[in-house]
Amino acid sequence: MKAAVITFPGSNCDRDMAVALERATGRTPAEVWHKDTELPGGLDLVAVPGGFSFGDYLRCGAIAARAPIMNAVVDFALRGGHVLGVCNGFQILIEAGLLPGALMRNAGLKYVCRAQSLRIATHDSVWTRGLGESATYYIAHHDGNYVADEETLARLTAEDRVAFTYEGNPNGSMHDIAGVLSENRRVLGMMPHPERLNDAALGGTDGTRFFEGLAGALVTA
Repeated sequence: MKAAVITFPGSNCDRDMAVALERATGRTPAEVWHKDTELPGGLDLVAVPGGFSFGDYLRCGAIAARAPIMNAVVDFALRGGHVLGVCNGFQILIEAGLLPGALMRNAGLKYVCRAQSLRIATHDSVWTRGLGESATYYIAHHDGNYVADEETLARLTAEDRVAFTYEGNPNGSMHDIAGVLSENRRVLGMMPHPERLNDAALGGTDGTRFFEGLAGALVTA
């Protein structure tokens, strides 16, 4: 599996994402800067990592979504490529129009950083197929409150596009939503960080299962 990780000014999980992907695939992901205009050829996956791109000015992810590289990322997604956005990456994918809804200020108006239990809401995707019924990843966000209009929420439910839900909602997200899929199920946005639980020395390996399952699914595909 050949992957690339996008870096924006203010990204702080790009290295963690690259390490997790390299451990799962045995290949070092390509590093792509936000001012680049093209992605490397032959990619299976583009990862948009967490952090505080452009200082979270305007809305979280709004400036990054208009960076030069995002035209190539959107085109890659529209051609059927797999794209993963985690935390700030989720915010960027929403701002880029690849996923529905919005991510608002946490209901408690405070930054939340802790280990978080999740339910795997669907197994019908390469992202979640081998994860079992639950997982624990870290969360670290101030604007992770997922909101959408009732029509969008109903469509996400009817089309089985909710990937993860929270056990004990930490931020007020509608329907406890922690991650959603695109219509073709190849784009995943999620607030929790699987790349931060990728080593037993750091508290757990649930994230390892996520990345190894993804690598296996894409190689098989």
